[in-house]
Amino acid sequence: MSHVDEIINQLTTTHITQIQTHLLEWYRQNRRDLPWRREKDPYKIWVSEVMLQQTRVETVIPYFQRFMKHFPTLSDLAAASEEEVLKEWEGLGYYSRIRNLHAAVKEVQAKYDGHVPAQKEDISQLKGVGPYTAGAVLSIAYGQPEPAVDGNVMRVFSRWYMIEDDIAQMKTRKAMERIASRLIPPEAPGDFNQALMELGATVCLPTSPCCLLCPVQEECRALATGKQTEFPRKKKKKPPRKQQVVFFMLLHEKSILVERRPKKGLLSNMWALPTIEIVEGSKSEVVMKDWLQKQGLVIKERQEIAKFEHIFSHRHWYISLQVADCSTMDTPLNEQLHWWPIEKFSQVAKASVYRKAF
Repeated sequence: MSHVDEIINQLTTTHITQIQTHLLEWYRQNRRDLPWRREKDPYKIWVSEVMLQQTRVETVIPYFQRFMKHFPTLSDLAAASEEEVLKEWEGLGYYSRIRNLHAAVKEVQAKYDGHVPAQKEDISQLKGVGPYTAGAVLSIAYGQPEPAVDGNVMRVFSRWYMIEDDIAQMKTRKAMERIASRLIPPEAPGDFNQALMELGATVCLPTSPCCLLCPVQEECRALATGKQTEFPRKKKKKPPRKQQVVFFMLLHEKSILVERRPKKGLLSNMWALPTIEIVEGSKSEVVMKDWLQKQGLVIKERQEIAKFEHIFSHRHWYISLQVADCSTMDTPLNEQLHWWPIEKFSQVAKASVYRKAF
């Protein structure tokens, strides 16, 4: 029998009732007033959950409000162009999230007449919708007793039950979903799931848990043994790979050379400044000269105007921003490179690293 099976078998009716009663009472008195909580619109809940993945609540609020102003209904988002959608997402990062959401919304518009599916098997088949997002929408919007286990919930469970399994592993998440399924009250699944998330976000914090403020402290095994800071257990991630990069800001009168990023990989398919990664052992001057010759670009004096860093989840860019005037715009370019009026590039959706450079 696994550790989780043992935990589930030990969940007494008294324990479950204590958790439900105290946690729900605390949540209803202390929950934050967040814009997506003011109604149970499944579309708005869905958008908020996608935005909240890997992003802090405080950061998401203004983005959510602006996004809803532009796309107040699912049909509005489905009808929008990718450029429009990316522009409203600009700055939130992890752009695959919004591309998946946009594709899924279009499918809902076409297949379900604009109504977010209320069946688990249907919503789970939409692009980018994993178990957590499906559980959040189904429980909060539709009142279904489905678990919604995110990082906050896993941290809470790890401490309540002293679970030593690595929370970065999928099998650990699935195990905790089984625990959540036992704890969810059928009459208030949405509030209960949000209460768990809220507890992890505001009380059961990663490094300095506020145990004295916890409404269910008496049910926490880690607190009872003084080991709350030892949980959750998580294997350390590898540090982001370091990479020397050159950004070219190539100008001709009031135009700027822009590049469409590759369709796959980092910042895929987004507009950017021409970006050259310098392979370790290569001389940057030689690489840049070769790149310019390959494109058939003739430039006047080139100048490095800034150095800065940008950290992605798996890469750490050390960036040299270089500016030069091109002697002509007549050079034939490939399908990735285009001359644009500078104002157009300032208005188009760009990843934050290029906004910083621009």
